[in-house]
Amino acid sequence: MIQNNLSISEKSCSLKEVLDIIGGKWSMPIIYILSKGKMRFKELERSVEGINTRMLVKELKNMEANGIINREVFATVPPTVEYTLTPKGEKLLPSIASLHQWGQEFASGM
Repeated sequence: MIQNNLSISEKSCSLKEVLDIIGGKWSMPIIYILSKGKMRFKELERSVEGINTRMLVKELKNMEANGIINREVFATVPPTVEYTLTPKGEKLLPSIASLHQWGQEFASGM
């Protein structure tokens, strides 16, 4: 149980905000893949099994707007775009690893 001095409504609001940022089906796999280092768009698209281009673009824009990833554009022809985790995004990695471990332990029988 979460214990601190916040009221239930404050806890719910904070958790809702977190889920709005990383609660999408694709956010955590993208963050996990980017934990290995910088990647170009097509590399990400090939690495996230089952995602389509439109959804990847949407998730990346959302994570960039929330300060989870950096997007760097290089003036090449065609343009090259690379994505990396920000320090804020890197702080999510222990939580994602814990959720993965929990899933291995308890969700496999669901």
